[in-house]
Amino acid sequence: MNRQTRREIFARWREANPHPQTELHYDSPFQLLIAVLLSAQATDKGVNKATARLFPAAPTAEAMLALGLEGIMEYTKTIGLYKTKSKHIVETCRLLIEKHGGQVPQTREELEALPGVGRKTANVVLNTAFGQKAMAVDTHIFRVSNRMNLAPGKNVREVEDKLMRVIPDEFVLDAHHWLILHGRYVCKAQKPLCGQCIVNDLCGYKGKTVELPPPQAV
Repeated sequence: MNRQTRREIFARWREANPHPQTELHYDSPFQLLIAVLLSAQATDKGVNKATARLFPAAPTAEAMLALGLEGIMEYTKTIGLYKTKSKHIVETCRLLIEKHGGQVPQTREELEALPGVGRKTANVVLNTAFGQKAMAVDTHIFRVSNRMNLAPGKNVREVEDKLMRVIPDEFVLDAHHWLILHGRYVCKAQKPLCGQCIVNDLCGYKGKTVELPPPQAV
């Protein structure tokens, strides 16, 4: 795929959705960090349901730590792997208070030093909370990048690095959201909705599905 085609793909996504947003609900960088920690192998809808109760009770690192492990698990028990995630939240809150004055740090190195925070989570926070040009590659973005031949790679880091190289700079800040929304709602894993795709003619996927028109009355 050449640069001109990539530019047209992102231009169409921008025209359709000029200000893409994460589907996780949050009111601060801290709440976004906690929501992303909870989102691993869970749906955004499920996380939002839990945090709708958790965040009013504990909107800050100090308040979250005060809940304690058992208290946090009362709010997170509907989410997969909630025990491990809740332990990470407790330790993350402790480190945020001890080392960062209760605030979320704004560098990848400092974020990845927090329990349960890997490169993908750090990139989400850097991009969404702090407006930094970062690319968090999840399963949707990995699939879309390879399927469309947009930025093919054998692993998530390879895809991340390639996306950061080939996406025109003007689109990089919002590219993560466009890609994940495209993968979640259009370029689905089992049955991509190619007939509804606004970049169908630019996509390099060889197995495109075609939706038949409705039958006509006779």
